[in-house]
Amino acid sequence: MKVVVGSDHGGFAAKAFIKKTIQALGHEVVDFGCHSTDAVDYPDIAQLVAEAVARGEFDKGVLIDGFGGAVCMAANKVPGARAVAAYDSVSARMAAQHDDANVLCIGGKTHGELIHAEILKVFFSTPFEGGRHEGRLAKVAAIERKYSR
Repeated sequence: MKVVVGSDHGGFAAKAFIKKTIQALGHEVVDFGCHSTDAVDYPDIAQLVAEAVARGEFDKGVLIDGFGGAVCMAANKVPGARAVAAYDSVSARMAAQHDDANVLCIGGKTHGELIHAEILKVFFSTPFEGGRHEGRLAKVAAIERKYSR
């Protein structure tokens, strides 16, 4: 799987470990920034990652900010992005299994390496269940189309 990763300055410190963990799970990783602790605007990075995933250039994306919510909010403005903030293995599993999330958002300051590793392992190993969830995702896509005109 080809994965794009991005962070703002709040997620920068956790990003190196997250990239290494994704690679250890057998996936290719491309880093869209940021590349230091210098302040950057999270919407810029979230947009780059979400657009690349929505265009199909990457299978999945991972965004990291201080708590995971801001990048999630910005990524979900991109049509075709299904970003979910995961705070534990249960939310990571549900994001993949029920929501077919294609962008995982993680808080770099809210958890340590053990929790980050578990979230990533579960997210990347859980397949989309389909079935009843496909109709619900179709409704989400219809809302997206309505407001993307």
